[in-house]
Amino acid sequence: MWKYVAKKILLALPVLLGITIIDYLIMSLAGSPLDMLANPRTTQAAIDAKAAQWGLDQSLWAQYGRWLTQLLQGNLGYSYKSYQPVSALIAGSIGPTLLLMGVSLVAGLLIAVPAGIYSAVHRYQKRDYAVVTASFFASSIPGFFLALLLIYLFTVRLGWLPSGGMATPGTGGDFWDVARHMVMPVIVLAVSVAGSNIRYIRSAMLEILEMDYLRTARAKGIGRFLVINKHALRNALLPIVTVIGMQIPTLFGGAVIVEKMFSWPGLGLVTMNAITGRDYPVIMGVCLLSAVVVLAANLLTDIVYALVDPTIKY
Repeated sequence: MWKYVAKKILLALPVLLGITIIDYLIMSLAGSPLDMLANPRTTQAAIDAKAAQWGLDQSLWAQYGRWLTQLLQGNLGYSYKSYQPVSALIAGSIGPTLLLMGVSLVAGLLIAVPAGIYSAVHRYQKRDYAVVTASFFASSIPGFFLALLLIYLFTVRLGWLPSGGMATPGTGGDFWDVARHMVMPVIVLAVSVAGSNIRYIRSAMLEILEMDYLRTARAKGIGRFLVINKHALRNALLPIVTVIGMQIPTLFGGAVIVEKMFSWPGLGLVTMNAITGRDYPVIMGVCLLSAVVVLAANLLTDIVYALVDPTIKY
C-alpha cells in the first residue's frame, strides 16, 4: 500500500505541473491586470511602473517561470489588490469552505444512501419512480436558481434565515448563529449531492440484490434488514465510494457559486473576487489548491477501496 501511495504521489507531480501551465495560459487570455488600472487619473508611467513591479512587462513564459520559482520556494506571491500574501488569504478562507463542504457532503449522503436503497428495494414501483424523478429534479436544478428561491422564501417572505455571511455582524458568531447562516447554503449543495448520488446508489444496489448469495441469505431466513443493510450494502460500497470521491472536487467547485450567492467568507468568495479583479497570484493559488484537492480525493478513494474490499491488492 505504501509503495502504491508513493507512486501515485510521484505521478501527481508532473500532472500538477501540466495543470499549472494550462491554468496560467487560460488566465492570461482573460486579460491583463493592468487593464483594471486604466482610467483618466492614471498615467502611462504609473501603469508601466506597476507592470515592472508585478513582472508583467516580461514574456508569458518568463512570468510563469517567475511564479513557479516562487512556488518552489514556498511562496505563492502577493495579491495585486490587497497586497496580502496569497497563502495567508487561502489559509484564512479555507476553514469556512471546508466546514460548508463537509456538512453539505454528509447531509447529501444521509439523504442519498437511504433513498437509493429504498428505491432499489422497491424497484419498478410507484415509490421507485417517485424517488428517481426527485433525484433527476434535484440534480438538474441550477444551484444559483435554488439559492435565489431559498433567499426569497426564507429571508424576504418569511424572515426566518439570514441571507448572507457566516455570522451576524456585531456578535461573536456562536454555534447557533453560524448554523442559521449555514442552512440555505447547505441545502443548495446537499440537494445537488443527493440528486446525483441517488441513481448511482440505486444502480449499485440493484446489481448486488440480483446476486445468488443474497437469494441464499434470504432463503436461510436471515431477515430482510440484515440482508439489505449488511450483506448487500457492504458489497455495493465500491461504486458508492467512487461517487463520493468524485463529489469532493465537485463540491469544491460548486461552492464557488454558492459562497458568492450567500456571501460566505470562504475560498469561493475569494476566487470570484480574484477573477473579477484579474488578481493573477490569487487565481493561481486557488487553482493549485483545487488541483491538489482533486488528486488527493482520487488517492483517498483508492485507499478506501482496500479498506472496504479486503480482496483488492495493490
